[in-house]
Amino acid sequence: MRPGKKLWLVAILALLLSGCGQRPAYRKVSLVPVEAAAPTATSAAPENAPLRVAIAAVISPRSTMQSYQPMLDYLEEKTGRPVELVQRRTYAEINDLLRTRQVDLAFVCTGAYVRGQQEFGMELLVAPQVNGQTVYYSYIIVPADSPAQSLADLRGRVFAFTDPLSNTGRLAPLYLLWQMGETPEHFFQKAIFTYSHDNSIKAVAEKWVDGAAVDSLVYDFTAQHEPDYIQQTRIVARSEPYGIPPVVVHPELDADLKQQLRDILLGLDGDEGGREALAELGIERFVTVGDSLYDSARRVLDTVGQGP
Repeated sequence: MRPGKKLWLVAILALLLSGCGQRPAYRKVSLVPVEAAAPTATSAAPENAPLRVAIAAVISPRSTMQSYQPMLDYLEEKTGRPVELVQRRTYAEINDLLRTRQVDLAFVCTGAYVRGQQEFGMELLVAPQVNGQTVYYSYIIVPADSPAQSLADLRGRVFAFTDPLSNTGRLAPLYLLWQMGETPEHFFQKAIFTYSHDNSIKAVAEKWVDGAAVDSLVYDFTAQHEPDYIQQTRIVARSEPYGIPPVVVHPELDADLKQQLRDILLGLDGDEGGREALAELGIERFVTVGDSLYDSARRVLDTVGQGP
């Protein structure tokens, strides 16, 4: 049995064998650890205070630590400040950390950025460029041997979303259902949250669910690093393009620090250490983009995403 599969079996069986009850409330299945209490906010941190960096759980915590550690080390070297990684289970918790200024810099998903920009002016700092593009997609995936050929074929099945604020992992598929005149409560037999895209990919590959909506960047990245999982899945639908998940700050972050962080990220591809950090994340470089890049995601959020 593949390492970790036993844990998956316990978690998913607990989900599927739990009471059928009333369907409208999705079951929230925690497949990742929740960190301890958030760091205390400070109004004016000294120059040698830790730089607090929050990373949304686009991928599971252990994978996040492995992938982002070279980036964090690079930031520490370039700023001359210790860097503290802050992870939380949900995108909303990451937004709250930034809103209350308990972190200085955050790597967030597109849906969380759009919501944060609406709620407290979350500020776009830079965006990654992957394969020459600054857009990505929502993939609807199913097990490789599934008879399903489209999202419509998943009616009455078990489906996995990632996070309530995930653009590709929840909002985009809700928008596709809305265009079909459907809601997830009536369309699916059951819908769950996995809280990371790699968890959703594995859930489909292991057939714990009949389908899932996942981030195209994570799916393509997994294809390179864990191809066995991808070979056990198949894409049956792809959304319109959306602005790529950005790097953000609080609008009132110190202007000098804000500019320093922007300059560091934009210059990552200019030296060997920076290129190594980028390669670990599957990113070519960071670039500046206009907020209009996120208009398509904003339209989706305004249409279907004003819930939890």
